[in-house]
Amino acid sequence: MEFTIGGRLEVRITPADVGKRVSVRRRTDGGGTGAEFTDTVGVLTSWDHGVLSITRKSGESVHIVESALVAGKVVPAAPARRRGPAASFEELATVTARAWQPVESEPLGDWRLRAAGGFTRRANSALPLGDPGLPLGDALGRVRDWYEERGLPAYVQTATGAEGTQEILCAELERHGWRREVSAEVRIAALAPVGDRDADVSAVRLTREPDAAWLARYQRFSTPGPHVLRVLGSGPSVWFATVPGEPGADPAAPPAAIGRCVVDGRWAGFMAVEVAPEQRRRGLATAVMTALARRALDEGASAAWLQVEEDNEGARGLYDGMDFAAHHRYHHYRHHRSA
Repeated sequence: MEFTIGGRLEVRITPADVGKRVSVRRRTDGGGTGAEFTDTVGVLTSWDHGVLSITRKSGESVHIVESALVAGKVVPAAPARRRGPAASFEELATVTARAWQPVESEPLGDWRLRAAGGFTRRANSALPLGDPGLPLGDALGRVRDWYEERGLPAYVQTATGAEGTQEILCAELERHGWRREVSAEVRIAALAPVGDRDADVSAVRLTREPDAAWLARYQRFSTPGPHVLRVLGSGPSVWFATVPGEPGADPAAPPAAIGRCVVDGRWAGFMAVEVAPEQRRRGLATAVMTALARRALDEGASAAWLQVEEDNEGARGLYDGMDFAAHHRYHHYRHHRSA
């Protein structure tokens, strides 16, 4: 990371650069002899009262005292991926939202308030794609009131790490007393290689609705109700995959593996891919995704997306092997009354 001109370190950023992607070097107190330095790259979200706030692509906010800066510069946006489908943040945010549609929805300017009885944060959070039509503090107050009226915690879903994402909004949420609870990656890939994998799909059964066995395997199905089925069934073209248990197993037992796919134009979204613990490492997750990908290809899709939480190492390994690469990260911020 080069900061020098003529061999001299220079701070070449000012408060006028708020909203731009920057790279800075600051002096840290390492507790030893000599100066120690740390580099930070992200979006400069504020520069107030001698303190800079920089939001990294992970969603983490870093606060730096101006007097600790030894170098800094504006840097270009991260280069676009060289493989797989091209996609903007706005396109992906819209497509992924259509795959988890709420039972109840209401506009707030360009934002959308979504509720589904608390089933999944994605269907029970405000989606802020644009201007809420109110000053931010007033808009967030309306969000809190709307969810309180429904007996639900107030969440706002944001994104970081790509061109056009919401680092400044993330920083503003923190200043208004909201805290980041869950983060995940949105990954994308070309769809054909997923469908072309050499996987045994003979046991995979595809249906338009989840049956009782599918729901018994789905780990998020903890609060039965019609709202759950409405959310799971939402989307332009929805498919459910089931791999039955071993021959002779109790028919009422949960299946060996399941998955869900939503086909939406050129996109196929994969979610709820789960395998019974005792059935793992047998290729069942790959078989589920391959079967769903082939059906999506038949419907004209060419690109794939999925969402994976950062601590789900097993899933991340599976998706790495299928060439799914991170596009951006999304986060759910929750309002805390004590703030």
